[in-house]
Amino acid sequence: MTAIQDTPATPPPPRLPVRDRATAGDRVARVARGLSPMLRRLAAERATGVLLRERGTLYLAEGRVVHAESPSAPGLDVLLTAHGTLDAAAWQEAMGRGVGRFLVDGGHLTRGTLELCHLGTLYDAAYFALSSSSTPGRFRYGTPHWLGPVRPVPVAAVERETLRRRELLDRIWPDPATDSAPLVRTDRAAPPALTARQRAVVDLLDGVRTAPDIARALGRPAFHTLVDARRLAAAGILSARRTGSTAPPPARPGLPARPRPSPSAGPGPHAPPFAHVPPPDDPDIALLKRVRDALEAL
Repeated sequence: MTAIQDTPATPPPPRLPVRDRATAGDRVARVARGLSPMLRRLAAERATGVLLRERGTLYLAEGRVVHAESPSAPGLDVLLTAHGTLDAAAWQEAMGRGVGRFLVDGGHLTRGTLELCHLGTLYDAAYFALSSSSTPGRFRYGTPHWLGPVRPVPVAAVERETLRRRELLDRIWPDPATDSAPLVRTDRAAPPALTARQRAVVDLLDGVRTAPDIARALGRPAFHTLVDARRLAAAGILSARRTGSTAPPPARPGLPARPRPSPSAGPGPHAPPFAHVPPPDDPDIALLKRVRDALEAL
């Protein structure tokens, strides 16, 4: 009689690493709690004044946000004057006459143009002002803003938009280093075609400028440039220059030409530079992850 031995089952392939994604319930809960408990309290008491935070400032009038500023976001003057929407001399004249009313009444801007530009500036700066802080915020009551009232925004709307922007950036590329570190272009043999917006960003990569620096140089909202930078990072075209480095980081390899790389091809000297995301051992998983990130960046 021939003995039949059981053949051990082939172990299943390792699971493809995925990102942690907040459920809709989690997002609602975070909006309900608020990004800044102090800001929520000020909104509830309909306070007027200025909230000073580590990375920006929020101006309130009767519990609503009327303006926001951050060193990381270009100001309203930059966005209005960079592309000829407003003459720089007109802005300087308006500074001493109540900017909003002077620009509209003097025929320099329509009311709609001013409101759109102002809201863009407000949400842009608020995104940075409401970021994680290592120091507590401070509020000064009764401090008016020099711009004057344009279109107040509820605190809940500002927080909701800030959370939406955070999640969008994380879906594009989950490494926040490109938001604040100096950016360098990687040495990619066959880079994909770039849009005009992306080309303008790539042309300013020098290992010194950060994404906010590039936004200011281009006269664009900072958040839009963060989106461009993360998409370019996902495509392997740029990377963040690490603190203390005196030379650009090693180039990240592009997607392999074949769907299955050779088993003998290890990660080599061009391992992914993101220390908090350990590279998977299986090269097939690494390839699938790069493909996934590139598709989500489209």
